[in-house]
Amino acid sequence: MKAFDWPAIRSRITVDGVITLADAEAVAAGRFAPDVDAVEAQRAADESIDHETPLSEVFEDQVSCADIVLLSKADLAGDAGVAAARSIIAAESPRSVPMLAMTDGIIDPRLILGLNMAAENDLAARPSHHDGDDDHEHDDFDSVAISLPETADPEALAEAIRRLAREQNILRVKGYVAVRGKPMRLLVQAVGERVRSQFDHPWGDAPRTSWLVVIAERHHIDRAAIQEALGA
Repeated sequence: MKAFDWPAIRSRITVDGVITLADAEAVAAGRFAPDVDAVEAQRAADESIDHETPLSEVFEDQVSCADIVLLSKADLAGDAGVAAARSIIAAESPRSVPMLAMTDGIIDPRLILGLNMAAENDLAARPSHHDGDDDHEHDDFDSVAISLPETADPEALAEAIRRLAREQNILRVKGYVAVRGKPMRLLVQAVGERVRSQFDHPWGDAPRTSWLVVIAERHHIDRAAIQEALGA
């Protein structure tokens, strides 16, 4: 957002509005709230750590910057979950913003375009944990790319990904997998323990090489443990 306030840019471009996408099911479950026990454990190991969890900071920063919030996975969250997510986001936001629930990413574009917010003129109302604070780093998250052999059991792989989320606090997994006897590649997407997959297109002449990108907070990334869990 600050980049749009640079003179060379703001004279040519305005920001119609900032749209933040929030996973209603995860927000309602408290997955973006600070994990007090985890923070205390980190502080005990490193006295220089004095802030919230990186995930909660990112959540708060993105909510504070939003002109409108789209609540995804509304069908999975249910009415009670969506209501809980609305309450949590409202408590974090420095100002009142509209929140729209959606399922399967479907939203009428007329609702999110033409906001005319000129957000670059309103930076003071969009605070960040990183504003003027050199103690906070932007590399709190890390990822590893894991190569896998062909699998004969996609559900076993999905369960391995769910175990990673539970046992190693993995946030996100995405990539594609070669399934034995199948001419099409399997697209895999996971957010926490929620794993989805679908065959997207044939391998064709491309090598049948499976790759998964695993994303977590930096101190949770352990390549050897991830490879072992995934059978790499």
